[in-house]
Amino acid sequence: MEQKKIVFDDNINTIGRNIRWIRKSLKIRQTELVARLQLCHVDITRETLVKIEGGRQHIKLSQLRGIRDELGVLYEDILDQPGEELSKRVEQLNSSENGETRKKR
Repeated sequence: MEQKKIVFDDNINTIGRNIRWIRKSLKIRQTELVARLQLCHVDITRETLVKIEGGRQHIKLSQLRGIRDELGVLYEDILDQPGEELSKRVEQLNSSENGETRKKR
């Protein structure tokens, strides 16, 4: 019996790709985001985040909500195709931070 390799198309993985792009744009490491989420009682590990960002695991609603809150973005920013509006919002978040610890939203 021939085994078929499952190929994940990153063009389809909009949610994971957006989470990764926003997180990196805000200069937040995976371990840092996971620690913040766990402090907010979101059931997630770094391994889970890696799989979500890579499109290998579905995201739970509680995880999506927590990530949205911790990154300080809108659901649309995570769910839609990235565009100019998202870039502007992330830029504003970066400039308003000025090196301070991100406040819980």
